[in-house]
Amino acid sequence: MAETFDREKVVDCMFDPVTSLILAELEDGEKECIFLAQHASISESEVLERLSYLIDNDFISKNSDNEKCFLAANFDKLSALVEDSENFDAAINSIEKMDTYLNWLPSLFNSVYSYYY
Repeated sequence: MAETFDREKVVDCMFDPVTSLILAELEDGEKECIFLAQHASISESEVLERLSYLIDNDFISKNSDNEKCFLAANFDKLSALVEDSENFDAAINSIEKMDTYLNWLPSLFNSVYSYYY
């Protein structure tokens, strides 16, 4: 069964400054919501709200234990989304073009400078 979710919305969630901070904390494994909230300087409910789309689409799992909320990221699924995304290819192409331009710029500057001076 094919999964249905908005790729762009997932990528936007991943690269939101607060959400990316939370995801970075989850790299080491499951964390308690209160810890993530304190680290991001937001409330637990805001952590869950910001991650709701990722939770709804199984990019992040939410577990409860004795009234404590725990979150864990599915980095295999998140990585696969980014690597397979057309946006990823477009971003790489743009970076390569920019790199070519930046490598070419100093030689152009030197040529113009030597022409005039």
